[in-house]
Amino acid sequence: MPITEFLENNAKLYGFETCMVEINPELEGRKNNNWAEFNLVEADIDTAYRREMSWADFDRRANQFANLLLANGIQKGEKVAILLMNCLEWLPIYFGTLKAGALAVPLNYRYTADEIKYCLDLSDASLLVFGREFIDRVAAVKDQLPKIKKMYYVGSNTPDFAQSYYQFVSYCSGRNPGIKISDSDDAAIYFSSGTTGFPKAILHNHESLVHAARVEQAHHHQTREDCFLCMPPLYHTGAKMHWFGSLISGSRAVLLRGISPEWILRTVSNEHVTIVWLLVPWAQDLLDAIDRGDVKLSDYELSQWRLMHIGAQPVPPSLIRRWKVYFPDHEYDTNYGLSESIGPGCIHLGVENIHKVGAIGVPGFGWKAKIVDENHNEVKQGEVGELAVSGPGVMTCYYHDEAATAAALQDGWLFTGDMARQDEDGFYYLVDRKKDVIITGGENLYPVQIEDFLRSNDKIKDVAVIGRPHKRLGEIAAAIIELKPGVTATEEEINEFCKALPRYKRPREIIFDVVPRNPTGKIEKPKLREKYGSTSLVALQTGDKPIAG
Repeated sequence: MPITEFLENNAKLYGFETCMVEINPELEGRKNNNWAEFNLVEADIDTAYRREMSWADFDRRANQFANLLLANGIQKGEKVAILLMNCLEWLPIYFGTLKAGALAVPLNYRYTADEIKYCLDLSDASLLVFGREFIDRVAAVKDQLPKIKKMYYVGSNTPDFAQSYYQFVSYCSGRNPGIKISDSDDAAIYFSSGTTGFPKAILHNHESLVHAARVEQAHHHQTREDCFLCMPPLYHTGAKMHWFGSLISGSRAVLLRGISPEWILRTVSNEHVTIVWLLVPWAQDLLDAIDRGDVKLSDYELSQWRLMHIGAQPVPPSLIRRWKVYFPDHEYDTNYGLSESIGPGCIHLGVENIHKVGAIGVPGFGWKAKIVDENHNEVKQGEVGELAVSGPGVMTCYYHDEAATAAALQDGWLFTGDMARQDEDGFYYLVDRKKDVIITGGENLYPVQIEDFLRSNDKIKDVAVIGRPHKRLGEIAAAIIELKPGVTATEEEINEFCKALPRYKRPREIIFDVVPRNPTGKIEKPKLREKYGSTSLVALQTGDKPIAG
């Protein structure tokens, strides 16, 4: 069955019950809007503090957008790009695209104008839906997009080169257009995060999306009584596939447009949230705010909050130990996945395995995994190799990239590019990205291991370890360290702390700077390599210590 049938069933069963709430902290004190009244106007997206919609309105809006696409001549198999910040309109547009038999193409909201053009061209998108934050970027390339037939704008004061989404969708029927969709039909194109280069277009079918929903519900046991707080961007598989657990269970979700410890706790309290998915920096910020007394847990109603889970990046065990001090009754889970495996869950820890914090877990519901060497032969248990996964959520291909597809997909296995090991109990541990391994004096260094060690220092908020050229050793490990606010530390102090590491694992350089992360929490190491990767010619010739910066 296609993923759209879950929405249609929920609309029949739970029609006028609230399915989603949007909260915009920047508009606190402004009006609220309830989509159940069906009085949506274009200004609300820019002026309403809190908006909500029912399952019936969600399905009706999706049908209207599907019919708008069909009226514009968008045929089954064509692509519709979505460039929006998280908002109540996002998912009805996504599901309306699928109901029309078209492919949804979510775009990263951090893309530059040139990146937007690149992704629209690569995906063969025929139509673009965008919001007010992107007017200037879209305007800069609008005349260079020959494949785009139409642009719809979500917001007030529609620019002259686009048409109003609100105006035109209101003319369309709210009935299901009745386009036949099968599990094998293409459903969506997602773009890789670009942490190892320019993004690739990842093609998934409806079977992948449905499997992602079943994986999420199987892992976190969502029921109709749950409420999921979603803060990461919906363009990414991680946020959307976690929300699919709400879709399959018919439960409520909250989109929080703005992230701070106070707003997270206030939303959990006011909206009776039971499940929160956090990125590592947000969890750290929340704990630090509690430590400083900036927020007091006693000010909020948090007894219903049952599960905190983290994904998108390795999780320092020290973070979870801190978390359990303040939230001892919380279930905890971590999820590993890639956009190529339709997001989180191909490996997951499991709420019953908190004693294995530090591991990414075991194969998820319906998934298989193995660790292989350069020739794709399985390594011995305990040895480091490349992690490969197989299951119904593996991508169809890299769209328009046969070479990359052939390298990543072989005999039903997706080779992830992540280095991992498996312990004696069958739990997998992420070691590092294959491309991030640092070879220094013939020894392999895995930056994640060094980063996890450094994060155990109470003064360090975040850290990234990269390789820098060295004449004698080939490469050396450089640690870019972001300190907690108001804290000072010296290079000598960090070096002294690192004496607990084996000598060959100790960073040869300490650089104090901000650690850049993308919207899904992954460290943007290409930016750091661009900033710090080159060494001076004098240093390379003499073997002197490279100069940072």
